[in-house]
Amino acid sequence: MNKIPKIMAINDMSGIGRCSLTVALPIISALGCQVCPLPTALLSNQSEYEEFYFFDFTKYMEEYYLGWEKNDTSFDCVYTGFIGSEDQINIIIDIIDKVREKNKEALVIVDPVMGDQGFTYPTYNHKMIDRMTSLVKEATIITPNLTEACILLGKKYEKEKATIKQVKNYLKDLCNIGPKISVITGVRTEEGQHINLCYNKEEDKFWLIPFEYINKRYPGTGDLFTSLFIGYLMKGKLLPEAIEEASRFVSLAVLTTYQANTLSSEGVIFEKIMKELYNEIKEYKYVSM
Repeated sequence: MNKIPKIMAINDMSGIGRCSLTVALPIISALGCQVCPLPTALLSNQSEYEEFYFFDFTKYMEEYYLGWEKNDTSFDCVYTGFIGSEDQINIIIDIIDKVREKNKEALVIVDPVMGDQGFTYPTYNHKMIDRMTSLVKEATIITPNLTEACILLGKKYEKEKATIKQVKNYLKDLCNIGPKISVITGVRTEEGQHINLCYNKEEDKFWLIPFEYINKRYPGTGDLFTSLFIGYLMKGKLLPEAIEEASRFVSLAVLTTYQANTLSSEGVIFEKIMKELYNEIKEYKYVSM
């Protein structure tokens, strides 16, 4: 029997709203991995609702992880999403060190959830950004959107559209911080393309991955993308293949939700299309650059 990859997913748990751990758990599990959640916060529903209960899990995170340590648990991947404080980042970096002591090959995938559409989320200040940069240094792979890439690099987010040359420079600069691989998601080019771009520092190679764009915003699609990406990568897909598979499913989930005309605050209806996880792409459209 083949080994089941074990993924530590560090993120918030929102009871309603299809984001964070409530996305990671079903999606990564369906793609053949064991998902072990380590919550950063507990919310009754995600924060785009007017009313929600919030419980900060910071002071319990170390003791929670210690339970795994006592049972000599090892992990194949650590995946981080929403992080609520500097203290949490310090705890997570310490956990990553402990994971790597047991498994030097463990992947660390950081989705630096800090902002979107040119705006930094209100929970982030300069100290938090500095600490996030420290976490990015520990990563194998990072998956920021264009706004988050600019935040990490200290660059001004100038406009919605970007040139491929500009994004390639950002990818290289991000890898210079520390990760081996950088992925920038949801890029709209000046030519009107909608693409994801990635760079592997060790191979000095870029890939451009097109995706079908649906002009409707739903919370949690970034969590869905990274969860899919991790699942396909752990299944043995090549880097650009995993990105294209993830992109295809997200686009289909957004389209399905748009057609259903549900409340955007509830996120995307991925449950309706779970079988599409296994209808893998026969001819990939990604381009090596």
